[in-house]
Amino acid sequence: MGKKQRRMEVFDARARYYPSAKLTLEELSYWIAFSRVMGIGPVRFQLLLDHFQEDVASAWHAPSYELTRIGLDQRTVDSFISQRANIDPAHELKRLDRLRIQVITWKDACYPPLLRKIDYAPPVLYACGQLTEDDLHYSIGIVGTRKMSSYGRQVTEHFTKELVKGKITIVSGLALGVDTVAHNTALDNGGRTIAVLACGLDTIYPPSNYHLAKHIVDSGQGVLLSSFPLGIKPEAGNFPARNHIISGLSLGILVTEAPPKSGALITANSALVQGREVYAVPSSIFSNSGAGVNKLIRDGAHPVTEVSDILEHLNIHTVPLPDTSVLREPENEEERLVLALLSREPRHIDDLIRDTELAPNIVTSTLTILELDGLVKQVGSMQYVRCT
Repeated sequence: MGKKQRRMEVFDARARYYPSAKLTLEELSYWIAFSRVMGIGPVRFQLLLDHFQEDVASAWHAPSYELTRIGLDQRTVDSFISQRANIDPAHELKRLDRLRIQVITWKDACYPPLLRKIDYAPPVLYACGQLTEDDLHYSIGIVGTRKMSSYGRQVTEHFTKELVKGKITIVSGLALGVDTVAHNTALDNGGRTIAVLACGLDTIYPPSNYHLAKHIVDSGQGVLLSSFPLGIKPEAGNFPARNHIISGLSLGILVTEAPPKSGALITANSALVQGREVYAVPSSIFSNSGAGVNKLIRDGAHPVTEVSDILEHLNIHTVPLPDTSVLREPENEEERLVLALLSREPRHIDDLIRDTELAPNIVTSTLTILELDGLVKQVGSMQYVRCT
């Protein structure tokens, strides 16, 4: 990736391991060890489970001739034999315990049921923080560009805020831009969020989001999740697999803003392959930063302008719909004049001063009061939008 990654300190995770009724710690150590082996993915791991009657320790120690006899090609077998010589299953378990990183396997009841249904679901997941029932059943992924416009920020904040009001968990990838805004907005509004990483959980990438990652765990409002074991760096080839997990955890994917070659479109494509819904917020036809979203709509994604469009389409009626109560009315003539000039399109304070014909200090103080009351919001350098 070229940038220095920040090492993770011990987070205040609520528990070290999810209880497993079927795996002892010794058995778990071999599941972890297999997750470190390049070339043994979900399909080959299932082949080993079937042949060795789920005795993963026997599969780990099996001789070369037995591994080839069950259907693994010689190149894969040779690679496995070479890699396992440098992996100590018990040591891997101790490293995870020291960092309070939890392990979730196919055998665990808390393995996300939506993820379990997809092709190539990872046999092992690593987690900091604890998943809840709502996380497992009512999650929606929000993804988009790393370089947001003010419109993209507004849209992401608006949909995230309203989704968490409906008790929906927000899934994203901890990247800069839309991902960061989605995670932060969920936390700020008392919601839950899952950040899926493209590296081991002993590394936070991008490093600028270390404090966000820590807040997700320490607040008790979310989880850091990865299919990659400790020590794996955020290399470019890992991100499609990360995106595959984001969509696999989610009932649907919402793309709020994305240019034509955004990685968010890979996540959307993964969702389609997995049979999940894809939602897209329309952008201006003149905006390159939203051209990828408009193409998604043209190709069949569901265009959405309100959160109810998503919840109703997913037939989610077991959670409360967003609060649609009206905020307070303007309390004086200055507030009325300023609010009348604001909409969802950003306006600079100089325009407001000119059009209201009020003194600059009056407009500034009025905007401050309106912002504190949640009626307006600053979205850029002295640019304001109306929240109602």
